[in-house]
Amino acid sequence: MVPLAKVGMTMNFLISRRRFAAGFALATGSAALPAGLAWARPADSAEDRRLMTLFRETARREDAIDPLGLIYRGGKPNLTAFRQIFTDLAVRQQRGVVSWALAGLKRINRARLSPERQISYDVFLRDKHEQDLWLSPDMVALTEVRPLTHFGGLHVEFPSLVAAGGPLPYASESDYRLNLNLIRAFPQVLDNAIVRFREGIASDVVETRMTTRNMIEQIDAILAQPLVESPFTSATKAFPDAVPTARREALRQQYFAAAENEIYPAYRRLRQFLNDEYLPVTREVVGILAMKGGAALYLKEIERQTTMRLEPEEVHRLGLSEVARIQKDMDQVRQQLGFAGPLHDFFEEIRTNPKYHPKTKEEFAQAFADTAKAVDAQVPRFFNKVPKTPLMIEPYPAYREKYEAGGSYNQGAPDGSRPGTFYYNTYDLPSRFLTGVVTLYMHEGAPGHHFQISLAQEDESLPEFQRFGGNTAYVEGWALYAETLGYDMGFYKNPMQHWGTLDDEMLRAMRLVVDTGLHAKGWNREQAIEYMLANSGVGRSDATAEVERYIVWPGQALGYKIGALTIQRLRRKAQDALGARFDIRAFHDQVLGSGALPLPILEAKLDRWLAASR
Repeated sequence: MVPLAKVGMTMNFLISRRRFAAGFALATGSAALPAGLAWARPADSAEDRRLMTLFRETARREDAIDPLGLIYRGGKPNLTAFRQIFTDLAVRQQRGVVSWALAGLKRINRARLSPERQISYDVFLRDKHEQDLWLSPDMVALTEVRPLTHFGGLHVEFPSLVAAGGPLPYASESDYRLNLNLIRAFPQVLDNAIVRFREGIASDVVETRMTTRNMIEQIDAILAQPLVESPFTSATKAFPDAVPTARREALRQQYFAAAENEIYPAYRRLRQFLNDEYLPVTREVVGILAMKGGAALYLKEIERQTTMRLEPEEVHRLGLSEVARIQKDMDQVRQQLGFAGPLHDFFEEIRTNPKYHPKTKEEFAQAFADTAKAVDAQVPRFFNKVPKTPLMIEPYPAYREKYEAGGSYNQGAPDGSRPGTFYYNTYDLPSRFLTGVVTLYMHEGAPGHHFQISLAQEDESLPEFQRFGGNTAYVEGWALYAETLGYDMGFYKNPMQHWGTLDDEMLRAMRLVVDTGLHAKGWNREQAIEYMLANSGVGRSDATAEVERYIVWPGQALGYKIGALTIQRLRRKAQDALGARFDIRAFHDQVLGSGALPLPILEAKLDRWLAASR
């Protein structure tokens, strides 16, 4: 999953332990295109250089007004821009950059570009048109006035951002002082959010009651942490040698004072507003269809999240079809696991029989570590290129785990100095599944999010928006496709793990049904949860967290299955075209070699590759 860094905002994909040695030998002997072709540098034509100059200047202008994106890409926080988050000024600045970039693109002759830069041109043009749409006054009136939700809101993201071990460095005294100033600036951001919420009240565009109650609970959990255990003071528990000993105690006191006198009071103000002023006017109906302007907004969200123009009813039917197909496979695995009753009863067996669940957190952690080692051994058969960035496996912090999915990924630093991290959830441990260990690791870690995100940001030949940007359908579609490589790697010969991957695939298929059910068909929260429980072995805690996520992020959950089905179809297309010359490593080079592409642009790229291969 990607609290990517929502598309059109900061790309911050929350998704895995281990260093993968770069430089596996390239495969030889294939009659297809050379395996390394996708990673070759584009021709340096004059028009290419003009385009790359436009990209660099656009990125410079975007960095100046996107403080969170800059931090996640390894830059130093821009305090002025940070304080402007959730303000009209920030929106105007974003519009200005988009208009400037589109005007510059009109002066580029696409026909004179190299093939790789033509891809860049097409992605950039599509991205800017999409940003222009979402920054229009009509769309801003429906989105900016709902600045926070319980899923990925900055009120819960920021503590992880500034905590020790997060994206911000704590390597020197100057780092500590800069980060302290960022912490001190955060109360302004929370106050800006309150202003935005009040604008929504005035225009009758408000969040759901459920989401608001969850946010209040999250704030309570943050405020309940003693200062000594707070993420806002965690960097003062241990100082690097570069911080002079004589100044450490003063820094520690300043961090504690900022948390106690500035951060916690700001959270209390936000909580009081949400509870006393906002909650009474929130909407009880959870589907966005019930919100003013919600029906039109949902269509735009579907297109943004899938990169395709799809009707809700079309997506709903596809979901029902996929659910029926997967259930047939599940029924076969049920028999292999020795259960004689019907599939529906086996769902309950999976939920309640202790043998399918971790008994301790240590057992759960060891299962992921063993899986990582097994995947490492298989990677050279399927990939010519692997990330330099290490991969870590960690449980969610206690203050986050209740409201998080079963797992997620935080990308590492582009230079590999900070590892990517796969977070897994130990909240309500009896509801977690040993059956899902392999598929979860392959999705969030290797070769899923960690490979795709790390390879893109490590490739300095790509413009920044291809290195660090993306879209849900590609990013999550790749991760779901990566799960299916477990069949080729032999992991799903084990019926327990085979069940796990089918259950996860079922989750993504049910998302097509449930998301459209909630936002286009008027389903309520309980109806959506019961559908998931009736059609899979998902635990109630997971089903509840999933449904509440779809409620606050309409359309995002559709990208997984739409993207995976597209990549699987493109692989079959390549296998049919190349026959015995098909090399899975070369195919993966092509899919991963240009960053996260919109699906129509990805297919056009692969069609050109196949034409050249013939």
